[in-house]
Amino acid sequence: MSYRRDNRASRSALFDNLDGIEEGGLRASSSYTDEQENDKSLNILQDKVVFLKRLTGDIHDEVQSHNRMLDRMGNGMDSARGIMSGTMDRFKMVFEKKSSRRTCKLVMYFVMSFFIIYYLFRFLMYYMYG
Repeated sequence: MSYRRDNRASRSALFDNLDGIEEGGLRASSSYTDEQENDKSLNILQDKVVFLKRLTGDIHDEVQSHNRMLDRMGNGMDSARGIMSGTMDRFKMVFEKKSSRRTCKLVMYFVMSFFIIYYLFRFLMYYMYG
């Protein structure tokens, strides 16, 4: 359907150009201006393609840097998991012994009381000095 419409439009344009025949030859047709417009459009399109190529290159570089960062973070998490696993194993050993269990509870009470006193002192200082 569209092909027929385009074909009719090109036929009418061809017959319209026949009106340009004068006594001394052909009148200057609009093909030169059409060619200039096509060149301008082509240059604009080429600029857009170059811009998009540069943009995709920047996106690629950004993705590569994020992948490297995620790999480093994954390696750090793996090492932290190993350290945490070792620490948990040590806690298990300490809690299995009865005498060590008392010592551990004493240390935990001391740490908790330290934090309670610290935050209480901090709250009082904030309340007094604003």
